[in-house]
Amino acid sequence: MQYAFFHLFPVAVAGTAMIMDIRTAKVDNGWIIFSMSVGLFVCIWQKNITGIGFFIMGSVMPLFLMILFAFGMIGAGDIKLFCALGGIMGCESIIKCIFISFLTGAGISAALLIFNHNFCERILYFIEYVKCTVSTGKISSYRRKSIAAPENFHFTIPVFISVLLYAGGIY
Repeated sequence: MQYAFFHLFPVAVAGTAMIMDIRTAKVDNGWIIFSMSVGLFVCIWQKNITGIGFFIMGSVMPLFLMILFAFGMIGAGDIKLFCALGGIMGCESIIKCIFISFLTGAGISAALLIFNHNFCERILYFIEYVKCTVSTGKISSYRRKSIAAPENFHFTIPVFISVLLYAGGIY
């Protein structure tokens, strides 16, 4: 029961969040709260009082991603999803999950840039964004509204891929 829950429930959490994100461009807060509640309950049930610490440490760890949120580089729903997953997977595993999600996201981004033939344009935009941020000292959103090709994708997809690798025992 313990292995099945702590490895398969994250797949259900991430998979459902991914479907929500693709359909509505949001991850429902109700789903996050439900997932965290079930995660906390099972952590306490399986690990007794130490389950509370396990859950809290895993849930709090992803909050360092708020820095990326401030720059408009990651959505609040993605951070909340990582918090829900962290409560279930634990601190060490959620750090690996975040790292693998970003690697997977980078691969998907590179493929999209090559496919859309705008790799150079996006690199130049990034350099200009960094220059502007450093020179003005002001944090502005990284996203642009007026762009021909899509500049972002549903980050819940690489999160789901990372969670599948976790469930499969890769990390």
